[in-house]
Amino acid sequence: MGKSQDLYRTAKGLIPGGTQLLSKRPEMFLPDLWPAYYSRAKGCEIWDLDGNSFLDMTTMGVGTCVLGYADDDVNRVVKEIVDAGNMSLLNAPEEVALAQRLCALHPWASMARFTRSGGEAMAVAVRLARARTRRDVVLFCGYHGWHDWYLAANLGENTALDGHLLPGLSPRGVPRALRGTSHPFKYNDTMDFVRLMKTYTGEVAAVVIEPVRNMAPSPDFLSAIRQETRAQGAVLVVDEITAGWRLNLGGAHLHFGIEPDLAVFGKALSNGYPLGAVIGKRDVMESAQETFISSTYWTDRIGPAAALATLEKMEKMSVPVHLSAVGKRVQEGWRAAAKVFKIDIEITGILPLSHFSFLHEKALVLKTLFTQEMLDRGFLASTSFYASLAHGEEQMGRYLEAVHDVFSRLAKALATGNPEGALRGPVCHSGFRRLA
Repeated sequence: MGKSQDLYRTAKGLIPGGTQLLSKRPEMFLPDLWPAYYSRAKGCEIWDLDGNSFLDMTTMGVGTCVLGYADDDVNRVVKEIVDAGNMSLLNAPEEVALAQRLCALHPWASMARFTRSGGEAMAVAVRLARARTRRDVVLFCGYHGWHDWYLAANLGENTALDGHLLPGLSPRGVPRALRGTSHPFKYNDTMDFVRLMKTYTGEVAAVVIEPVRNMAPSPDFLSAIRQETRAQGAVLVVDEITAGWRLNLGGAHLHFGIEPDLAVFGKALSNGYPLGAVIGKRDVMESAQETFISSTYWTDRIGPAAALATLEKMEKMSVPVHLSAVGKRVQEGWRAAAKVFKIDIEITGILPLSHFSFLHEKALVLKTLFTQEMLDRGFLASTSFYASLAHGEEQMGRYLEAVHDVFSRLAKALATGNPEGALRGPVCHSGFRRLA
């Protein structure tokens, strides 16, 4: 316990839910013990409010800092922008340069618009698709944010989103009139998708997918989606907010050979500075002129400048190659430790975005115990690992040694038949739930 935990208790009385982002709630990791706040961060190291230092071996700012925290090259550009003025009556030239860069990396795209978060960018993409087609229905696969268009799927069936990352998401506050406008389908289930397209023939404005997340697409899945959307005149939107820039320089859809109508980026695009982007084909993008899409802070200069610096370094340092190499090593380390100590786990995810889960009836207990024991050894760690350029040989060696040691501890706890007895606090939350 320390200043961070004390401050979080205060925050829960002032901020609904305690934090601005579900994925940063301490209850998702280690209730009562997780260091909720930081004083500074550099590379893959974070210091809490008591000055304790930890290596971030989990999601690196929830997937934002692919180069590492406070990257010198990106920060240098940002500091220049701060001194020159981040905001004025006139527009930032960097947004034009970034639009050109993104379209050059994605030859199918001709235009770009920018926001300052991924969720906003997804809302823009759906608005553009509906404006272009004059239709309302959206079919989707995966997690795409918090906006009304997405949560509307749970208006008719409150478990519709359970298979799309977070169970139990409530649509409270979403207009009931949106019921029936959004429908999920299962990843890699081509028949499920085709069935929905037939059910809503002539009504589908957009099909929204993550091109990849926890598993690779089957050979016919993405091609069937592209074929059906073209046949029905629906807009194909790929959500690259999580996967983008990690497998290759650009969107993962390039890696899998799919040409969408719109692509949405965020997170890794600007290495920790707020920016979201929508790029797309001219006929769809120009629908922005027929609706109203506008926001003051979408014109700030730091976001585009940071993105340009980030993209330059990604290319120069072959960052996607590094991310896959690091992710492969982590997956192999998890697998080896589990085998030695006879703990059943399942490993999923593309190499740069790796995950494992315990195949045990007390999986959440084991996940919490893993996080507790890793924290004791100086690591912010859970069952997810997002690779960054800052994860080097020294950090990886220390981490994998600790994983081996902690799996040994888990095996001993399991042998007692009461692994929860080794916990010093409550079991972590499994997904969305209200906080007292």
